[in-house]
Amino acid sequence: MTKLILGKDVAAEIYEELRERIEFLKSKGITPGLAVVLVGDDPASQVYVRKKGEMCEELGMKSLTVRMPAETTQEQLMAKVDELNKDSSIHGFLVQLPLPKHLDEEAVINAIDPSKDVDCFHPSNVGRVLIGNPDFLPATPAGVQQMLIRSGVETSGKHVVVIGRSNIVGKPMAAMMVQKGAGADSTVSIVHSRTKNLPEITRQADILIVAIGKPRFVTPDMVKEGAVVIDVGTNRIEDPTHPKGSRLVGDVDFDNVKDKTSAITPVPGGVGPMTICMLMANAVKAAETASGVRL
Repeated sequence: MTKLILGKDVAAEIYEELRERIEFLKSKGITPGLAVVLVGDDPASQVYVRKKGEMCEELGMKSLTVRMPAETTQEQLMAKVDELNKDSSIHGFLVQLPLPKHLDEEAVINAIDPSKDVDCFHPSNVGRVLIGNPDFLPATPAGVQQMLIRSGVETSGKHVVVIGRSNIVGKPMAAMMVQKGAGADSTVSIVHSRTKNLPEITRQADILIVAIGKPRFVTPDMVKEGAVVIDVGTNRIEDPTHPKGSRLVGDVDFDNVKDKTSAITPVPGGVGPMTICMLMANAVKAAETASGVRL
């Protein structure tokens, strides 16, 4: 029987642990604070930012959403980043990407204090992930790793193949899986749009992690019998039979692949809920580190 790995179940477990840590911090007079800067009115970003704020409030954390117009200048945005760097009530913050095209994302990321960089995009935090000594882990890859650990998937000595080489998922995911320790100790391959004989490599995977941004890209012939498949993709496709006229699918052809796997994540309901969960975990860790108070 194929096991479904559901993000909401794993996230619920982690949220319970976070609540204990948050209550302990608050008993010492520290309320973890998370801020999100949203520039412009990208609909997907607005939904994501709203969910972050709601989860902060549900956990009893301080939540601050800074909304800036699409015509915000680089100077104005950098000034806001500097202000949040100096605000001791904000332990972690992020600038929601993508930014309007006239703004320099790299300059903004580099300006964030690494000790508050809960998205783990600052070069120093990226480097710490690579050498295996992280302050924070990037939220989505950390969520995938927790799903593997808490679902009892053995990773030590296993061949993990990551499809995709983005800075947000593919590269950090590979860097994390190759480290020593729980949920890692794997042999890792990365494949991408320029890889030759890609299916030949993916068929070797004991654990296949897919983050390529192409709907139903992974088909049954690309998957080894009994593999674990983690689908990070979220793609909206047209579907006239759906009330909204469209629906979400992953990067894996779920219906045709699932019976070949020992475990798989669905879309929606798989990795999705883990991203905000691990962002909250980073914010709590930032508060613990800044205050020196830990449960």
